[in-house]
Amino acid sequence: MTLGDFAGVAAGTLTTVAFIPQVIKTWRSRSADDISMFMFLLFSTGVLMWLVYGLTLNSWPMIIANGITLILAISIIVMKVVFDIKKSARLKQAEQRGL
Repeated sequence: MTLGDFAGVAAGTLTTVAFIPQVIKTWRSRSADDISMFMFLLFSTGVLMWLVYGLTLNSWPMIIANGITLILAISIIVMKVVFDIKKSARLKQAEQRGL
């Protein structure tokens, strides 16, 4: 393994693992209020482009790291949408009850 390959694998591992605490925190708290949807949509699009680039180069470190990162980022987007919908429904019910 060359130094460049090692750097690529290390970078991919670190950037992918960096998302895991956010996914866990969002899941446990059932809240994504502080998550910027715009930022995550832009980020996910960028990661998708990196994934496509890795596929064109047949670079397995790029493909694996960006594939996993894309799944984690999309999971945060999905949680944000679902939790925001549930929060909105709870607020609507509270308003209807006069709370």
